Amino acid sequence: MEIEIKVPVLPESVAEATLLEWRKQPGDSVRRDEILIDVETDKVVLEVVAPADGVLTSVHMQGGVTVHSGELLATLDTSAVASSAAVSAAPEIGAAPQLVAEIRPAAVTGMPASPAARKLAAEQGVDTAGLSGSGRDGRVIKEDVLAATAQRAPATTADSVPPGTTGERPQQRVPMTRIRQRIAERLVEAQRTAAILTTFNEVNMQPVMDLRARYREAFEKTHGVKLGFMSFFVRAAVEALKKFPLLNASIDGSDVIYHGYFDVGIAVSSPRGLVVPILRDAEQLSFAEIETTIGDFGRRAGDNKLTLEELSGGTFSITNGGIFGSMLSTPILNPPQSAILGMHNIVERPVAEQGQVVIRPIMYLALSYDHRLVDGREAVQFLVAIKQALEDPARLLLGV
Repeated sequence: MEIEIKVPVLPESVAEATLLEWRKQPGDSVRRDEILIDVETDKVVLEVVAPADGVLTSVHMQGGVTVHSGELLATLDTSAVASSAAVSAAPEIGAAPQLVAEIRPAAVTGMPASPAARKLAAEQGVDTAGLSGSGRDGRVIKEDVLAATAQRAPATTADSVPPGTTGERPQQRVPMTRIRQRIAERLVEAQRTAAILTTFNEVNMQPVMDLRARYREAFEKTHGVKLGFMSFFVRAAVEALKKFPLLNASIDGSDVIYHGYFDVGIAVSSPRGLVVPILRDAEQLSFAEIETTIGDFGRRAGDNKLTLEELSGGTFSITNGGIFGSMLSTPILNPPQSAILGMHNIVERPVAEQGQVVIRPIMYLALSYDHRLVDGREAVQFLVAIKQALEDPARLLLGV
């Protein structure tokens, strides 16, 4: 019996998607739930799996093409058995050898690779089996493929330059991924539609660092997760949002929508670009629950396993450029949210305390907000509330 394999039903907010690299070709035997191909949307990567055991008899769309919900991708014969005869008969069932070659231009099996890396490797003809993965658990990521392509770029360009040129200025054109296109669109949209203003402050991180040092081992032993800085910032932000609800609100036309809950987006780096999974009902989460959830987000973002639901919504966002060494920045809003908090690196700096110059671990904070909705007074007071909570962490436990 032949079964049609179609593009999964895409969410309403996603109009189209892009096929990545086929992992199987016509004539290959497949097992139920084995991944056949990845479908990249502007937010997540969806896996198309085999609905049953059988043989892939034909492929109707090549990797790299744009597809929509329900379109036919391939057919699977559940009564067939893979054999050399089945492979050689593949052209008779509608899959020409040329088509197969186009779908799988390079042998990108072997070392596990992320979907984005496999797609780029297929486009550039790079064999990921020969690459050393720098991702989690040795996984080959997009940056590894780009590095391999860059190393061979001068030779490739020198072979293809017109006579009379030196070939000493190579360049490469690589299509943007869907998520990168979407990021670009949203950033431009935010700049165009919102009146973005940023205010800054600094926070002495010594009290938080002392508290972490005092309870680090006991916390990890009790909860099975390390006590990081992010849980303090999430809790501090939630307490500040309770005092200044405009920063947790959004604009819809000529209306202001006040949210009676606190869904905090946490910016996470992934092989496909920056993603912002959401901590739902953050006001109800303990320090341990926040740390556990953020750690899970980070791991699954590296493997492109975050779901569309986890990336949708949010009433406020936090981004931490400090993990990359950023000293100061002006974060851009994540529409339709009205504010975003930027964290930065912690640096020992001289500060004045009670008439004396002392050295303290200082972090600069940046709050970007939509000035159409939030006035400078509320924004400054909001940032001061976060500063006070972090410099006196007992406030987070007492709710004052």
